[in-house]
Amino acid sequence: MPPTPTLEYRDFHRWRRPAEVAFWVGLAILNTVFNSMVAQIDHARVAAWEPWVWEWTSSLVILVLVPAILAAERRWPFRFDTWRTSLPWHLLATVPFSLVHVTGMVALRVLAYRLAGIRYDFGRWEPGFGYEYLKDFRTYFIIIALISLSRLWLVRWQGEARLLAAPDEGPPVEPVERPERFLVRKLGREFLVNAREIEWLQAAGNYVNLRVRGRDYPLRSTMAAIEERLDPTRFVRVHRSYVANLDFLAEIEPLDTGDARLKLRDGAIIPCSRRYRAQLRERFGEAAAV
Repeated sequence: MPPTPTLEYRDFHRWRRPAEVAFWVGLAILNTVFNSMVAQIDHARVAAWEPWVWEWTSSLVILVLVPAILAAERRWPFRFDTWRTSLPWHLLATVPFSLVHVTGMVALRVLAYRLAGIRYDFGRWEPGFGYEYLKDFRTYFIIIALISLSRLWLVRWQGEARLLAAPDEGPPVEPVERPERFLVRKLGREFLVNAREIEWLQAAGNYVNLRVRGRDYPLRSTMAAIEERLDPTRFVRVHRSYVANLDFLAEIEPLDTGDARLKLRDGAIIPCSRRYRAQLRERFGEAAAV
């Protein structure tokens, strides 16, 4: 019996962007249809199309603002270890979010009503905005919660690496300053990865992605901090955001700009800046770097 095909993280990662767009669009459509039906029941005395205009204009503006919320969450990550620092910034962010949302949806409603030959009246701005702000406050943090939950799920699926900690009692089994292995947690399981199996490392904000056998495992560290703890005879900085394992380096392709492209054994390509290409030349000789 042939094995049942499973979806791997690397397969999903290739379609991650369109999948995320489809998720937010689909969520907006479902939520808008539901809210429109409820609003139509609650406002039975108005024209049947009006509640739908109210809800769709609101949802369209919120959908346009989702990338801005994603950017804010990347700037101030909302996690267990950072939420106290991030929360004040997100509380402040709800104000411009609501202002843009209310202004945009009112403008769209004015246009829609004008096309219908009637005038749209939002009412007094002060109580109207206060009412909308309370709803926008809830919406903003629902989106933040969805982003945080999706990140947690992706990290569990992808796997996350960390350094082995020194034991509470007795000497460590290996030098903590120069780790030979990393502990990787994935889908509730833990396994060890030899440092020499890391093909390259890439800086990604507050994380460094470890590339191991075609998979990326984020390690919460800076590139400078982790570089100091790697074997300098095996790992070398080739770019401000990349460190390569020379055991996996197959080819160096010089570029006209003075930079280079490094091809690894699995066919992956990583950049090499002019500054670090010169260091490679000094270390391995002119023949190895050109």
